Amino acid sequence: MEIIRSNFKSNLHKVYQAIEEADFFAIDGEFSGISDGPSVTALTNGFDTPEERYQKLKKHSMDFLLFQFGLCTFKYDYTDSKYITKSFNFYVFPKPFNRSSPDVKFVCQSSSIDFLASQGFDFNKVFRNGIPYLNQEEERQLREQYDEKRLQSNGAGALSYTSPNTSKCPVTIPDDQKKFIDQVVEKIEDLLQSEENKNLDLEPCTGFQRKLIYQTLSWKYPKGIHVETLETEKKERYIVISKVDEEERKRREQQKHAKEQEELNDAVGFSRVIHAIANSGKLVIGHNMLLDVMHTVHQFYCPLPADIINNTSLAELEKRLKETPFNPPKVESAEGFPSYDTASEQLHEAGYDAYITGLCFISMANYLGSFLSPPKSHVSARSKLIEPFFNKLFLMRVMDIPYLNLEGPDCNIQISWIDDTSAFVSLSQPEQVPIAVNTSKYAESYRIQTYADYVGKKREEKQMKRKWTEDSWKEVEPKRLNTQCVSYGLQNHHYHANSLTATSTVGKRNLSPSRAEAGLEARVSGEISDTELEQTDPCAEPLSEGRKKAKKLKRMKKDLSPTGSISDSSAKLFEVPDTW
Repeated sequence: MEIIRSNFKSNLHKVYQAIEEADFFAIDGEFSGISDGPSVTALTNGFDTPEERYQKLKKHSMDFLLFQFGLCTFKYDYTDSKYITKSFNFYVFPKPFNRSSPDVKFVCQSSSIDFLASQGFDFNKVFRNGIPYLNQEEERQLREQYDEKRLQSNGAGALSYTSPNTSKCPVTIPDDQKKFIDQVVEKIEDLLQSEENKNLDLEPCTGFQRKLIYQTLSWKYPKGIHVETLETEKKERYIVISKVDEEERKRREQQKHAKEQEELNDAVGFSRVIHAIANSGKLVIGHNMLLDVMHTVHQFYCPLPADIINNTSLAELEKRLKETPFNPPKVESAEGFPSYDTASEQLHEAGYDAYITGLCFISMANYLGSFLSPPKSHVSARSKLIEPFFNKLFLMRVMDIPYLNLEGPDCNIQISWIDDTSAFVSLSQPEQVPIAVNTSKYAESYRIQTYADYVGKKREEKQMKRKWTEDSWKEVEPKRLNTQCVSYGLQNHHYHANSLTATSTVGKRNLSPSRAEAGLEARVSGEISDTELEQTDPCAEPLSEGRKKAKKLKRMKKDLSPTGSISDSSAKLFEVPDTW
C-alpha cells in the first residue's frame, strides 16, 4: 500500500492494526545518498570495529535524508500454515509545521538519485506529498509552546487574544504602525455596532502587525469577540474577528484546542508509525540494516549519540558517570561500616575501588533504564537489561576481542600486529581464507594476502635487494675503469691494454670470474686485429695509432715473459687499481 501525506490519516488505522496483529516486521529505507566523502568501500571497511563503523556512518551519512520507508508485517496463519503479509510504502519529507518549525537541511548524492530514478522512483511523491515528521525533542518543544499559550490565560477570553507566536512582554506600538492599529480598532468598532455583520476578515499582514493587533485587542476588548489567525491557500496569514457571547466563545476555544491537537498529531506525522513499531516490542528484521536503523533513530527519535565513555580507567569512569546523561546514585553506608567520600580519592585501596566500581555499575544500569517506555530510574541487578553483559570479562588493551565469554565460544579470529598498519590474522576455519582474500579485491583502504604470498614476496624483495647491489657494482665498475682508461691511457700503455680487455668483459661478469675472463689469457696473448681494437675499446685512438700500439704491446709482453707465458700477468688484469 502506497501512503503519502494526503491519505496518511485515513490509512493510519490500517497501519496500527497490521502492527498489532503481526508476529514480526521487516523494514527497509531509501536515501538521498550514502556517503558525503569516502567511497562506499572505504566507508564500510571490512576491518572496522563496530565503533569505527558507527562513527564513520554517523559522520558521513546522517546529512542525507531517508525519504521512503518500507514496512512489511508478517502474521502466521496456523489454519492454512502460511504467512499473511501487509506491505506499506511511506513517502517521507520534513515539511515545516509552521514558521517556527525546524527547517531541515539535507544533501543529495547524484549517484543515488540517478539510481533511484532509473528504478522508476517518483520524487514528486516525496517533495510534494511526503508525510511530515518530528523527532521527540521537536515534538516536546511544540507541545510546550501550546501548553504555554494556554497557561497564559488569566481569565475568560485571555486565551482568545494570545497570538500563536506572541512573547510574554508587551510591545510598544511604533509611530509608523499607529495609524494601522487605529484603522483596525475602527473596523472592530463598526463590527460591534453592526447588527448584520458577525465576522470581520482583516487583510493579510506581517507577523509583527498581527502581534500588535492581538496585544491591543486583549486589553481593549476583553469580552465579546473571538480572534483567530487563519491562512489562505497562498500561505498568507490573516486575522478573523467574530462577535460572540460567552458560551459561544468557550465553544470556539474548545474547537480551537481540538484543532491544535490535530495539527500537533499531523506534525508528528510518520513518527507515530515508528512509535507504534517500537512500542509493540516485536521483532524487527532488515537486510544490512545498520544504516536503516541509524537513519530511523536520527530522523524520528533523536540525534545519534556520541561515544559517552572514552576512558575506562576507574577514576575517569567514576567522574564521567557523574555527568549527563548519567545520574550518580544515592548511597549510604550501613550502620557500623565506614563511609567513603569520592571527593577525597583513595584509589588503589581495594575496598574503595570496589565501592567506586559498584557506583559505576549502578549509574550505567540506571542509564539503560532511561530507554524503556516508560523510563525506569532504577534497574535491578537481576533485570533482563543486564543479562547480555553476564559472564563477559572485559579484556583490557585488547582492541580486537572486547571480552572473554565464559558461557560460549570466543571470537575465532586471532590477530598479531606487525606494526601500526599491518597484522597477521589467524582464522580457525581455513575455508574462510578465500572469502577474506576476495573481500579485499573491492577495498580501497586495505588489502589482504595469504601468509604464503606474504613470505614469497619477502623472499623476492630480499633477492631484488641483493641483485640491486650486484647490478649497482656492475654498473659502477665499468664506469670507473673507463675513467681509469681515459686518465691513464696516454701515460701507460700497459694499463691501457688491461683496461681495454677488462672493459669489454667486466661489463658482463659477476663477482665470480666468467668464461670470458677464464679465456682472457689466450685472447691477450693472441693477435689483436684492427677491427676488434676499434670496436671493443671505447678509449681507442684512430686505427693507425692502435695498430702501432698493438704491435708495441706484443713486443713488451715478449720482453716481460721470456718463456712466452703470461700466466703471471693475467692475474693482474683483474686487479683494481689503487687509484680510481
